[in-house]
This record gives sequence, C-alpha cells and structure tokens, in this order.
Amino acid sequence: MISFLDGKIAARAPGYIIVDVSGVGYKVFINRETIKNLPEKDGKIKIFTTLYQREDAIELYGFADVEEVGFFETLIGISGIGPRSALGIMGVAPLNILKQAIASGETAYLTKVSGVGRKTAEKVIFELKEKLRKTETVTGHFKDEEDVLEALRGLGYSLRESREALNKIPEDAGGIDRRIKAALKILGSPK
Repeated sequence: MISFLDGKIAARAPGYIIVDVSGVGYKVFINRETIKNLPEKDGKIKIFTTLYQREDAIELYGFADVEEVGFFETLIGISGIGPRSALGIMGVAPLNILKQAIASGETAYLTKVSGVGRKTAEKVIFELKEKLRKTETVTGHFKDEEDVLEALRGLGYSLRESREALNKIPEDAGGIDRRIKAALKILGSPK
C-alpha cells in the first residue's frame, strides 16, 4: 500500500491534487479543507494516503495526518458510505469537532454532505457513537461551537462561512463571546 507521498504539488483542481514524487504524478483525492491548507503549485508536501480499489478504478485519498486516514477507513467500512461520501463528511468540520458531533448524536453535521441523508447520517452515528464515546471525551467545547455557529447564523452568515471562520480560531481563544468576536473579525476582514 501507499501510506504517504513526499514530493511537490504539480497541479491543483477541485477535489484533488497531483503530487509529483521523483517525476511520477499521483492523483490524490482530498477534501476542501485539506486543499485550503496546502501550499501552492510546486510547494513541498507530505500527505498521508490510503488506497481504495474497486472494479473499475484504483484511487488514492489524501489526508493531513494518520488519524484522519484511520477515521476515513472507519467511515468507508460502514455499509452505504463510499470514499467520496466519507471525504465529504470529513470536509465538513475539523476531525475533533466531527468526532464530538458523532459521539453526541448530532446528525446536522453529516446531512450537510451531498448524498448523505438523514437515514445515512443516523446509521453513521449508530455505527460510530459507542466507538467514539470510548475514545473521545465529549466536552462543553462542542456545545460552545454550536452556540457560536448559531449566533453567527443569527447575524446572517451562512453555515459554511460560519464554520470556515470558526475553523480559523485557535481552540484556546476563550469563551463563547470571545469566539464570536474573533469569528466576526475573520468574517469582516477582506479575503
């Protein structure tokens, strides 16, 4: 198996990158959040991968770290969740927030993904809830994140804009009020 690629970015496109490793280009499917955090074309990169094989294709999926690879492999092990759906789910929120949402039974995060309806979201939660409760400590932090999202949505920002701003705030930014102020600064700054 190909566990990681160490090279430079030869090309970027929506949903994937091509990594040049000693003159060989590897097409690696990655989620929106990961793409945003990668260097520009010709930038050095080390990306962790997992290989997915089906009858008509062999595909590489890339992630920032080994923990994300493991979670992706767990997701595609659930009946009805393919690699594209799993990648979409992982692009909704940072991994720690996503795990806390699943452990708390929050289907809202999962149903935002194209192709993942309420029943599929409930199935994912059912399959993973107990596993995640054993490994993740569900704290008040998750509830705070939800409160900040709700406040930003109440001010007219879309869920996507709100989550992107929230992802940019350091986790130790303080309480709900400080996190809202920090998010508003991010949302108000020119892009």
